[in-house]
Amino acid sequence: MTLLTKITLTIALLISIAVPFGAFAAGEKTRGRYKTALGVNAFLFMGTLLVAAGLMFTGNAFASETASASASAGSAVGWGYLAAALSTGMSCIGGGIAVSAAASAALGAISEDGSILGKSLIFVGLAEGVCLYGLIISFMILGKL
Repeated sequence: MTLLTKITLTIALLISIAVPFGAFAAGEKTRGRYKTALGVNAFLFMGTLLVAAGLMFTGNAFASETASASASAGSAVGWGYLAAALSTGMSCIGGGIAVSAAASAALGAISEDGSILGKSLIFVGLAEGVCLYGLIISFMILGKL
């Protein structure tokens, strides 16, 4: 990839982020501007991502058999890192959703009856445990690499 291509992609990425935020800040204070800014941001970012992928993967690659054997071993390691990242990331997303529901319900219940604080904290802690399980699984995956 040439220097000019890298500079062009960097500028396109910055524009894809700056333009929607600028339009959001300068726009009317309406409720729909959030969705519009988010849609424009997603559209420009995905467009930049597709153009970058097209520019990066247009070259030809030639490899010998020894290089292909080491590449398959490297590919397995790469898939392991991806699996570890996904197990942590997805469990944290699920745990965050669970904590948001449990914590808001717990705060409402505690405001009505303060004696149930201990029970509500247990449920919030169980929801946070999902994140820890995902982290433990990712450590187990990384230990096998």
